[in-house]
Order: sequence, then C-alpha cells, then structure tokens
Amino acid sequence: MPLKKRIAIFASGSGSNAQKIMEHFNKHPDAEVALILCNNPSAYVIQRADNFEIPSHVFDKYEFTKTDTILKLLKSMEIDLIVLAGFLWLIPENLLKAFPNQIINIHPALLPKYGGKGMYGDRVHQAVLDNKETESGITIHFVNENFDDGEIIHQSRYRIDKNDDIEMIKFKGQQLEHLHYPKVVENLVKKMKSL
Repeated sequence: MPLKKRIAIFASGSGSNAQKIMEHFNKHPDAEVALILCNNPSAYVIQRADNFEIPSHVFDKYEFTKTDTILKLLKSMEIDLIVLAGFLWLIPENLLKAFPNQIINIHPALLPKYGGKGMYGDRVHQAVLDNKETESGITIHFVNENFDDGEIIHQSRYRIDKNDDIEMIKFKGQQLEHLHYPKVVENLVKKMKSL
C-alpha cells in the first residue's frame, strides 16, 4: 500500500479554505492534511484543525524567519506539499530551498493584476471595485521569494455586475476558491505520486 502524501497548511485567520482542504482529504486514499501551521494564536483555523484531530503549531515572526524550527518540524513530519490558505507572510528562503515547487498559494484576483505586497483580502476586492473591473477571479500559483509572483497553476474568473459591492465579489471569489483549491491540491498530489 503506497504511503499517503502529507500536506501542511499555513493559515493566518478563519481558515475557510483550510477547512475545505481538510474536508476534501479526510479519508482520502492518496493524501492527508498532516499539520496546520499558524502565526496567529487566536485564529479560528486552529479550532478547525482540532475538529479534524489534525495537529497544529503556532509560531511567531522570529521563529519563522530567523530559525530552522519550522523547517525541522516539516521535515520531521515528512511533509510533501505546503499549501498557503490565507497566510500573509513571505516564505523564508530556507523553506523555499527545502520545498522547491512544493509550496502553493491562492490569491483572490487574476494575477498579475492586484498582486504584490499588501494586496490581500478586502484590499484586493476594493482595488478591483475602484477600477470598475467587469470581472475578477482567483489565482493558484507556486510560491517564490516575492509576493504573488510564482508560476501560475490555475485561474478561474467570475463576472462583476454593476450593483456588486465588496461583500458580493468576496462571496463570488470564495465560492471559486472553495471549489477549485482542493482539486488543484489533489492534482498536484497525483503528479507527485506518479513521479
């Protein structure tokens, strides 16, 4: 019986995308979410991890950027793929080197538009509205040393109607995120297993 691929999810907040991925891989034959990592001790994603009996680890900026603690933890747990789900910090070089093309992120716009430092969450949606865009969407991409700059894996788009407010376009975007992110993770896992 082949071993399951092991996924670690980094999240900073509520963790709705993390929830969808945990649900998707709960009792999945090929992969499992093995660890949740969070830089916010009060984030709801930690409770979500507990609900699935998945271990979580909370860390601070110093531990993340100046030590090898996180890297050692990921290696000790034999993590194969790192999924960022609403995680806002830049990934340090030690993790990028240890996990080449094994770290992915989701962004709530059609990159390269509305990406880069400081562009996350409602800030992205507000910029889209301010520029009177007629469509927006989501981008899933590999992570490199720059914000929102890695190779694009998947994009999906939705239409913005003239009466849409920020809550509506956020809702439309989240529907796409929840639909596509688990499937993209699964496709990457399948590619890994076939190598």
